[in-house]
Amino acid sequence: MRFMNGKAGRLTAAAAGAAVAALALAACSSGDADPAASESGEAMEEAVSYGDLTVQLSWIKNEEFSGEFFADSMGYYTEAGFDSVELVPGPSTGAAELLSGTADVALSDAVSIGSAVAAEEAPLKIIGTTYQKNPFTVLSLADGGNIATVDDMIGKKIGVQDSNTALFEALLAANGLTTDDVEIVPVQYDPAPLTNGEVDGFIAYLTNESITVEAAGYDTVNLPFADNGLPFVAETVTVTDQSIAENRDALKAFLYAEIMGWTDAVNDPEEGARLAYEEYGADLELNPENSIAGAIAQAEDLVVSDETAANGLFTISDELQAATLDSLAGAGIELEAADLFDLSLLAEVYEEHPELVAYAG
Repeated sequence: MRFMNGKAGRLTAAAAGAAVAALALAACSSGDADPAASESGEAMEEAVSYGDLTVQLSWIKNEEFSGEFFADSMGYYTEAGFDSVELVPGPSTGAAELLSGTADVALSDAVSIGSAVAAEEAPLKIIGTTYQKNPFTVLSLADGGNIATVDDMIGKKIGVQDSNTALFEALLAANGLTTDDVEIVPVQYDPAPLTNGEVDGFIAYLTNESITVEAAGYDTVNLPFADNGLPFVAETVTVTDQSIAENRDALKAFLYAEIMGWTDAVNDPEEGARLAYEEYGADLELNPENSIAGAIAQAEDLVVSDETAANGLFTISDELQAATLDSLAGAGIELEAADLFDLSLLAEVYEEHPELVAYAG
């Protein structure tokens, strides 16, 4: 792994110095840093550096990752002790990259990671989640497939991307259906097969393709996974068991910077969208209006909840863990909470910095 040791990020301008000093001291006391670093503040900061970090994104560099764009552009990653943080675009579930060592952190979803853990005994853990509610949906057109209920899928052609196959099969299983009840049509991520009538339904994001298709003038219908048997968490921060054991302080520093970045994204979704379409995803020719709509929708409907208001961004309550595990069980994926989640790092971040809970104002 590329992790070494590092210092903390900042909360606000007023709290920055205290936060950096606190995490620097914690890093030194962990035994990972050079003991000589305690001789001076300057030496201490020089001794705590986490090096480079690679984050595998689940999707292209659009507004979906506005929190990461804030964390990078505002210097939160750097202040947390990383020399660089590379944001690698997907689409990808991130499991393969984590297991091969080409990524240190992956933004994924509970079904994809749970499938790998259950089927392959993959040593992976979710240490936090960006979205409290997953955004997956079966998107259809009112004058086409008009899929408003699970039973409406029966006999229909559903466009499913390769990386979303496990998710769609989980949706079917959770509702007592099988792949024999539908016709799965392999597609990519452009919803053109839906709008041109090649498929009746299309696996999409409520905050992405659903918005873009409607903005193009179509009357859309959504069948959200979260409201139909699969209320699992998504955009999960996932790492290997080895990384938790060997790079705990670095992962905590990363979570700290992520909380900072996503706080900015929640408080200013339009700027988060701008970072996507003008800077980080400038080569993708993103539609600014659609990006802004997506950033606002995810901030209001997916990232923030009663749970995050009480306990901070990225937290996963016992109830949400149970709902996620029930979702997996309904799809034939049997796991215990300890098999899939390790939320101790996030808990430590909030124990050490309780002011972060209220920072997302």
